[in-house]
Amino acid sequence: MRELDVAHLGHPRVVCCHEPEPGVIVDPGPSSALNGLLDALGGVEVRRILLTHIHLDHAGATGLLAQRFPGAEVWVHERGAPHVVDPSKLVASATRLYGDDMDRLWGAIVPVPAERLRVLSGGESIEGYRVEYTPGHASHHVAYLHEATGTALCGDVAGVRIGDGPLIAPTPPPDIDIEAWHTSLDRIAAWRPERLALTHWGTFDDAEEHLDRLHAELDESVRLAEALGAEGYGARMAERFATATDEASYTRASPPPTLHPGLDRYLRKR
Repeated sequence: MRELDVAHLGHPRVVCCHEPEPGVIVDPGPSSALNGLLDALGGVEVRRILLTHIHLDHAGATGLLAQRFPGAEVWVHERGAPHVVDPSKLVASATRLYGDDMDRLWGAIVPVPAERLRVLSGGESIEGYRVEYTPGHASHHVAYLHEATGTALCGDVAGVRIGDGPLIAPTPPPDIDIEAWHTSLDRIAAWRPERLALTHWGTFDDAEEHLDRLHAELDESVRLAEALGAEGYGARMAERFATATDEASYTRASPPPTLHPGLDRYLRKR
């Protein structure tokens, strides 16, 4: 299991692309970090690109990679698949949020031909990988169990944890659903994984304890979002990040101002 640091915008330990076996990669990161990913791959021919979800920091480079490796198959949940084939709505939504900074942050977003996709619904068992539908962070999120190593490849549903820093729930809008997120963590726990692989950042061996902690963190995040409001919640998260050795990596992986809006939307819907 290789951890490939794509060095997003030149910064370490922000986006981790996992390679559970040669030529199979999970969450390649954004197009703006494609050269970093290719350098980390070291000439390996990519044959499968497994997406946990289609947020640009996880999947933005998929189209360019599919062009570079014409034999590569792309795995994606059925709700995300249409936006991989035609990313125009995804790009328009992200552009409203990031404006003139869109290209610098994420780079080019290129369509993937539909015939290159393996569309997932959850519950599949495919050539050594088990798939579960794991919404909560995103409505189109899946996680993968690499059976040979007992590693659950979790994207964002198992949280953000960088080095010795805090375990936090990344909660950007628009899909945050705390009840669904708890259920998704239970689905991952039911695999009894030996380790968890997180896009932000790396691989952790204390899987059971980690998942238990994230259950508690989710409930606490809702309580604090209600109590503190947007400015207070962002400040509290920034304070937590400041205690970590990798403060800058946390801030780039989960910018504090992006965390309250997803919880606020969830609370309003609830």
